[in-house]
Amino acid sequence: MRPHLATLNLPKDVGEMSEECIFCKIASGEVPSDMLYRDKQVFAIRDIRPQAPKHLLILPVEHIPSIADVTHSQAPLIVRMITVANELAAKEGIAERGYRLAINCRREGGQAVPHLHIHLLGGKQLSGRLG
Repeated sequence: MRPHLATLNLPKDVGEMSEECIFCKIASGEVPSDMLYRDKQVFAIRDIRPQAPKHLLILPVEHIPSIADVTHSQAPLIVRMITVANELAAKEGIAERGYRLAINCRREGGQAVPHLHIHLLGGKQLSGRLG
């Protein structure tokens, strides 16, 4: 059984959880997942529809709808998400060969779930070079 949000000893300033958000339900333990990492700010899971051999999602515990909703005061949280992504890339054995971090923003940007998340993709040569 996964812990519920009330048992996680989260700081008082953590934002509201959305009762209807699948990622908030995963964060609270209400919905099971392949949880790879968790601390008080960030958690990481495997994507259920992988687009690469390694496809992980790194998410804030706090419900933030999209990257467009991030405030200046949340900058350390974004850095934490990237740091966790880098650590997971190493743990998954893709750091040396390379990987992609992607953040989709809102519907037209390809964001399917309105809860900020970073996609970590790797394990093969990725197509669609961006730069």
